[in-house]
Amino acid sequence: MLGLVLMLVACGEDDTTGDNDSDSDADVIVDAEDEGFDLVSEGELTFAASGEFKPFSYMEGNEMVGYDAAVGRAIAEHMGLEPNAERATFSGIVTGVSEGRYDMAVASHTITEERLEEVDFSIPYYYSGPVVWVRSDSDVASEADLEGLEIAVARGTTYLDMAEEYTDNIPQLDSDVVALQSLDNGHYDVVITDDVTGNEAINNGLDLKPAFYLGVSEQGVAVNKDNPELLAAVNEILQEMIDSGELKELAEEWVGSDITVEPEGAE
Repeated sequence: MLGLVLMLVACGEDDTTGDNDSDSDADVIVDAEDEGFDLVSEGELTFAASGEFKPFSYMEGNEMVGYDAAVGRAIAEHMGLEPNAERATFSGIVTGVSEGRYDMAVASHTITEERLEEVDFSIPYYYSGPVVWVRSDSDVASEADLEGLEIAVARGTTYLDMAEEYTDNIPQLDSDVVALQSLDNGHYDVVITDDVTGNEAINNGLDLKPAFYLGVSEQGVAVNKDNPELLAAVNEILQEMIDSGELKELAEEWVGSDITVEPEGAE
């Protein structure tokens, strides 16, 4: 009888362990160990973001949080890897990925032909509408009004190319947030940045308003060109997150709206 009881207990323990193992693997979409990715650090997925772009990436104490950071961590977890968020100056992040300092960048990079010469990009993990932001008493209302104005942008962003279509007077600042704060303080005529960042600035007390959209941009995860297996895995995970609604949930949690679809009002 004692032997039978011990045997039944042992069988019960084996079943329980098997269930726990199954639960722990349930969220792993791509097994990084099986794929054998070339990573900066074994067992970790190192991704870069600026940490200066609320609500996408910003610092709370020593921890980077925000939508970009949450997406980066989710991708790592779906690979069974430890997420390692690295803070870096935005203008140097793409170069950092191409030189192998980071496995990838989840840093609100707009997918452009110029950047595609240095890195590969995933499918879009969010959409943004570049917007002309002005002070609340501004009369700027159309592209024609931008001719010759002082247009501020964040250094290293695609908004520089947009501004160059209207003026040569383009101050470049360290971040979009700094540019919007300076605009609110009476500097520059307008700032070009995305709709989410501008609305966040208004919610935080800046006396600004959107003048008009300049189009729609797609933001992707940047991956080194020599790591196509990692890119394929990132795309598979992002598509699964889109299909399951997980990406939408992260967007609504950190940004307050579903930016995984194209913004209304943008052309």
